[in-house]
Amino acid sequence: MIAQTDYLARLAAIHQSLGIDPGYGCARGLSPQIEATALVEVGPDKFGRDARLVADAAAAWMAMRDAAASDGVVLELVSAFRSVDYQRGLIERKLAAGLAIDAILEASAAPGYSEHHTGRAVDLGTPGSPELEEVFEATAAFAWLARHAARYGFRLSFPRDNPHGILYEPWHWAYTGIQAENPIA
Repeated sequence: MIAQTDYLARLAAIHQSLGIDPGYGCARGLSPQIEATALVEVGPDKFGRDARLVADAAAAWMAMRDAAASDGVVLELVSAFRSVDYQRGLIERKLAAGLAIDAILEASAAPGYSEHHTGRAVDLGTPGSPELEEVFEATAAFAWLARHAARYGFRLSFPRDNPHGILYEPWHWAYTGIQAENPIA
C-alpha cells in the first residue's frame, strides 16, 4: 500500500509541475497505470531503439507480427514500453514548443496514465505510412489488425469518439489477452 501511495504522490507532483489538473484521471475516465519492471527485449523499434514489453505481451506481439508477415503485411513497431519519466519528457518538450497542456492531453496521456507504462501497449506503423498519423487507418496493416489483432489479445485503445477525450489513434494497440494487474484501483 505504501508503494501505491508513493507512486500516486509522485504522479501528483509531476502533474502539478506540468500544469495538469488534479482531477485529470477522473475527468477522462482513466486509471493510473503502474510501470512495468519485468520487461523483455522485442528487438529494435522503427527508429533503432531497444523496444521492451512484458513477457506475455512480447510473445503475443511477435506472434502477431509474424502472422501478419505471413499474410504479406508488414507491421513496424514504432513505440512500446515508456516510463513515467519518458512520458513526462514528451509533455515537457511539447510545452516548450508552445503547445497548451489541454491540446497535448488530447494526443498524449498524462504521465502515469499511459498504457505504454504497463509494457502492454504498442504503437504500430507500416512502410510508406507516416508514423502516428490517422492515415494509418487506410493501410493494409490497419485492415489486417482490425481483422486479426483480437486473436493475439490486442485491442484498439482509442477508437473514434472514445470516452477518454483522446484523439483517434488507429496505431495504438494494447495487449489484454490476460487480465493484467496494472491499473491502480
